[in-house]
Amino acid sequence: MGSAPLDRDAPTFADHLGTAMARLRLEDLPARAREVATLDLVDAMGLCLAARREDYVRMLVDAWDADGPCTAVGHARGLDAAGAAVANGVAIHGEDFDDTLEGAPIRVGAMVIPAALAAGERFGASGERVFLGIVAGLEAVCRLNHVAPGAIHRACFHPVGVIGALGASVAAAVTLGLDARRIASALGIAGSMASGILEYLTDGAWTKRLHPGWAAQSGLRAAVIARSGFFGPRTVLEGGHSFFRAFAPGATPQYQHVTDGLGEQWYMERIVFKPYACGTMIHPYVDCMRRLAADGLDAEDIESVVCETGEGLVHRLWEPLADKHAPPSGYAAKFSMPYCMAVAFLDGDAGLLQFTDERARDPAVLALARKISYVIDPDNEYPRNYTGHVRVRLRDGSVREARQPHMRGGVREPLGREEMLAKFRANAAHGDWPAARAEALLAFCESLASLGDLSELRAFRG
Repeated sequence: MGSAPLDRDAPTFADHLGTAMARLRLEDLPARAREVATLDLVDAMGLCLAARREDYVRMLVDAWDADGPCTAVGHARGLDAAGAAVANGVAIHGEDFDDTLEGAPIRVGAMVIPAALAAGERFGASGERVFLGIVAGLEAVCRLNHVAPGAIHRACFHPVGVIGALGASVAAAVTLGLDARRIASALGIAGSMASGILEYLTDGAWTKRLHPGWAAQSGLRAAVIARSGFFGPRTVLEGGHSFFRAFAPGATPQYQHVTDGLGEQWYMERIVFKPYACGTMIHPYVDCMRRLAADGLDAEDIESVVCETGEGLVHRLWEPLADKHAPPSGYAAKFSMPYCMAVAFLDGDAGLLQFTDERARDPAVLALARKISYVIDPDNEYPRNYTGHVRVRLRDGSVREARQPHMRGGVREPLGREEMLAKFRANAAHGDWPAARAEALLAFCESLASLGDLSELRAFRG
């Protein structure tokens, strides 16, 4: 049997989103939503500085063929709005140190923040409109990614690239002050611009880094096109040939996440920030290994390490196990559970310096990584909660064990403001950005909602 025909006069899910986001006002936002949006902006700008000298960012900026008035943070060259959105999105996500969402995992700010900043800088929006655009886009990504959690990954698409384009369109549309109908059209247009496949998992290719930037510019373009009155499908989310049918085939979409509590309950308050520069679900295992090392365990005494893990982590972070034991690059190492655990044990951290190509070839790290394997725990809470477990058998036959009940930095143990500022400053220093200019960028982020326009952003070109 076919699906029931849609009532063309009834509001669609895109209409509901458009109506709520068009009504958004700064004074209506709860304090936590404002805090999370500000911290996400601070985190994102620090990551732009951290990655500004990396080859993949420099190559992308050099390859972009359109100059313009918009800022790729940390780069001297002005780009057109799309180019700035791409460059900033790639830089934010490039070192895998950016935000995430617990419960329905996806990166959020890397797609949304560049779209809002580029729209605001290009079209002269106030800081308040840009800030509202950031909040609206964050909320849209978080809600939309709950509709079919896991199904987009199973279809070999990267949610960052596909959901991200929709969220970026909302961010740019609200920044531009579009009405409800045009926001819905922007979502409809962005549905045809969404893209991004998971093949980067095979060899650590850089396309994963490209996905949030491409989503940001796609959403920006969709909003600008919708601004002109161009007609996008209002039924993009639930129609017969809709977004979720294309990118999450076989899933039963849970559309209540789009509308329930919209404007009153804020999914984006559950955005969390990362203490380590690697795959999010690896973090609790990193904490376990760091704890064992701090307790005096020596790598030479370790015979084997077996970890209980959720089945949903295996495809991306554990298998093929032989490849994960010896990742081909520092970037691929970020998505290798054994490597991350080994390097964290030996270095006491899993930060930016632990994921260079040179470090990924270190014989001591690889020797320990080869001792690490897994068993599937059918009761693992993923994706509702990220936990870690490590069971170490020593050469003398004794066993040591460690558990981490949640992600440190997540909703159960969030990073505080001072920890976030320390991360921002460390990232700026990593990118060789002068401390005084870093503090000026921090002040810009924290005062964004009160600025008349984004003209100050030009001061942060490198």
